[in-house]
Amino acid sequence: MTTKQVADRLVELCRVGQMQKAQEELYGQSITSVEPKGAPVERAEGFHAVSEKGKAFASMIEERHGLSITDPIVNGKQFSIGMTLDATMKGQGRRLLEEICVYRVEDGKIVYEEFVY
Repeated sequence: MTTKQVADRLVELCRVGQMQKAQEELYGQSITSVEPKGAPVERAEGFHAVSEKGKAFASMIEERHGLSITDPIVNGKQFSIGMTLDATMKGQGRRLLEEICVYRVEDGKIVYEEFVY
């Protein structure tokens, strides 16, 4: 898959709430995931660790009220999307989570992701 095809597929799956399927289908085994300093998991390396990080985040959501994902901006092996999640988080109340997600693709798989918020 080209970077654009990977980006479009990621957006397609995430827009319908299939984040786990997106990881299984599109992430490489050596994926690295980076979050801002102070996040519950600032860095995860390897498919299993990144998948567990995603599951842990999903388990913190009590109720989803809305999800918006921009079309991807693709440049070479990189792409980015904007994501806004309106959700009630367990023990935290309703929150609007806004972030820019940056990805790098190699050999048709996502090998790096970074979330900026």
